[in-house]
Amino acid sequence: MGMRNNPWVFLSVVIFLCFSFNTDLCFGASTITANQSLSGDQTIVSDGGIFKLGFYNPGNSSNYYICMWYVQVSTLTVVWVANTQKPISNRYSSELKISNGNLVLLNESQIPIWSTNQTSITSNSVVAVLLDNGNLVLRESPISTQPIWQSFDHPVHTWLPGSKIAYNKITNTQQQLTSWKNIEDPSPGPYAMHLDANNSQYLIMWNGSERYWTSGPWNGQIFSLVPEMRANYIFNFSYVDNENESYFTYSLYNPAIISRFLMDVSGQVKMLTWLEGTKEWNLFWAQPRQQCEVYAYCGAFGTCNENTLPFCNCLQGFHESNVSDWNLSDYSAGCVRNTPLQQCGNTSVVNGQRDRFWEYSNMRLPEYPQSLSVGSNVECESACLNNCSCTAYAYGSDGCSIWTVNLLNLQQLSGNDGSGKTLYLRLAASEFPVAKNNKGAIIGPVAGSVGGVLLLGLVFAFVWKWQRRFVAKTKAVEGSLVAFAYKDLQNATKNFSEKLGGGGFGSVFKGTLPNSSVIAVKKLESISQGEKQFRTEVSTIGTIQHVNLVRLRGFCSEGSKRLLVYDYMQNSSLDAHLFNEKESKIFDWQTRYQIALGTARGLAYLHEKCRDCIIHCDIKPENILLDAEFCPKVADFGLAKLMGREFSRVLTTMRGTRGYLAPEWISGVAITAKADVYSYGMMLFELVSGRRNSEQSQDGKVRFFPTWAASVVIEGGDILDLLDPKLGRNADSEELKKICRVAAWCIQDNENHRPTMGQIVQILEGVLDVNPPPIPRSLQAFVDNQEHIVFFTESDESSQALSNPSSSDQSKSTTSTMRS
Repeated sequence: MGMRNNPWVFLSVVIFLCFSFNTDLCFGASTITANQSLSGDQTIVSDGGIFKLGFYNPGNSSNYYICMWYVQVSTLTVVWVANTQKPISNRYSSELKISNGNLVLLNESQIPIWSTNQTSITSNSVVAVLLDNGNLVLRESPISTQPIWQSFDHPVHTWLPGSKIAYNKITNTQQQLTSWKNIEDPSPGPYAMHLDANNSQYLIMWNGSERYWTSGPWNGQIFSLVPEMRANYIFNFSYVDNENESYFTYSLYNPAIISRFLMDVSGQVKMLTWLEGTKEWNLFWAQPRQQCEVYAYCGAFGTCNENTLPFCNCLQGFHESNVSDWNLSDYSAGCVRNTPLQQCGNTSVVNGQRDRFWEYSNMRLPEYPQSLSVGSNVECESACLNNCSCTAYAYGSDGCSIWTVNLLNLQQLSGNDGSGKTLYLRLAASEFPVAKNNKGAIIGPVAGSVGGVLLLGLVFAFVWKWQRRFVAKTKAVEGSLVAFAYKDLQNATKNFSEKLGGGGFGSVFKGTLPNSSVIAVKKLESISQGEKQFRTEVSTIGTIQHVNLVRLRGFCSEGSKRLLVYDYMQNSSLDAHLFNEKESKIFDWQTRYQIALGTARGLAYLHEKCRDCIIHCDIKPENILLDAEFCPKVADFGLAKLMGREFSRVLTTMRGTRGYLAPEWISGVAITAKADVYSYGMMLFELVSGRRNSEQSQDGKVRFFPTWAASVVIEGGDILDLLDPKLGRNADSEELKKICRVAAWCIQDNENHRPTMGQIVQILEGVLDVNPPPIPRSLQAFVDNQEHIVFFTESDESSQALSNPSSSDQSKSTTSTMRS
């Protein structure tokens, strides 16, 4: 009888194939029952195909763990681990099974190494089910809905939508996110985040003892020190506090988006969203913002530097305590000495040498200093040398400090704000270069004078030669970009000593060329292009000339070094004048209006006048520079294209950028020039108010200025109330109303409702009029209930006027809504 005619034979074959070849459990792909086990390459998959659970070895590790990961994410991303501290080496002889009412992991010797350990139920009906929300639940029977154990109650390093990080008031226990030890080892690392129930705030701790970040207390709407919670279009947050527990949870407005919180090995808590178009995780938010703010990130005797990769390096005279850990981004073990220190006190001199001190300037000093009452730097140094345990000292206006423990939390600072101190690190004498023995030094003053004259002559000769070589090079490329040598820029900037600013693209330094012209040199980071491709892209940017764009003068491309050379702007950037309380120059209204118009002209040129539309992608006050006459010039244009795929990563890590991102950008949709329009609108509000759009007030609440501004514009309130108080209501009310209306149009949720930059220029020039805009729906989520702001919705008439036009009629439709 054929197989088709004999169902029992057919069923037997199916069962055989199922157990022989299928790596997913056959009887209920999302479930493990009492008569089943998980082993080898077998997995279970949630019913909707969202998550998968099975044996997995992270990275190049030979250890296996029971892990849960995303199915639809091409980069395998683990969200939960069962046996974090007890890995197995052979997944084929190990198994995950139901035993005595618990889910149990047996190792190669069939010894239990992990268990849910929650129930005493002996029924054979207990099942483990993997749900589509990423929760692995243990149920008393297949038809039960209430879990008797769930993985959501035992998070590791990932916080999924719908789960919570809670404090149990009955048992006084906490759930917490804990970092992995390194990128291949899920055992608990030194960083953890949990809820401080007493103050209703989340804390990130180092080794459970040092708190280095807090969310601030819950104020009824957001955590007070996380204002970004208001300005989001992805997450719906909620905080619950009742007699049994306190917890924070979140969901997604669009369930199709894949997003997660992560307590990273870097010691930062991160919000990440998967972008299917680029096949990568996009960093939406991270705290602390700067890597070096993470406590003891580089370990003992390691120093953190925001301007280097990797961020951590060992101090002079030290080396990595564990190179393999450092290669896996685990710096917690820090550094160890190359050479032991000599004995202290009277025996501190060995073979005619004694310990000496290596000077580190502009440092954030280590933790746990001891203060000594001494009167000079020499006495402070002597006190350290005579203390057997002293490892370093510092002396300044606040006296003498010494350290007798491992140096932790050191940071090399790059700014010149005066916050840096000088640290003197104690090292064995052999760690210092040996000076050559200059015989015949008795010639003394005569030889010194002759040598001084010769040295001065050499200096003049070097400068003369450098200037001739530079001038020759400049003439050779006259009328185009100058290809600078790295050494030339190093000399021009005095070894990059005067930093003007920095961001996700890199740091900017002031320099002076041999012809006395002042320049700004940007050292780019995360550039992966080869030299030929880099030169081609830079040449394209260099051809763009406009009075409201910063002029690119040249570039450097040597080895891995990539630098851009710009004209120096005497009056810094717009943010320095708007938000700096110490700034003596207060922009009057006319100056602000001209800055708004000039910026719009520059962006319109990039969008509409260049051969290819150039989307800036990072419009904010920091990128609007001002020349000697306060003419605005858009900076960093073209860098988004130059950075390529890396740009998405660096942009979202830049300080202050997220407040300017269009909703479609955050949602992962491919952006157009209308993303720049949105950012420009947000910047206009700040130009009007003279303050950041999102700021914390004295009562701990976060005010979001665009919400108030939009309501005043629409309701016909006193428009001068929106003006920067420093101007004393001294402004043209019609121009102010026009700019506020333009700003509100620019930040519409639907990009098709936003004007083009060309239309904005025409409005500000008086060629086009502008109608009152509808309030963007997204702004309604930002309203503070205790402010005098009401909820607004678009009227039917507004909705009809701003209906989504077709692509062919988009420009025409937008223009009609802008005219009166």
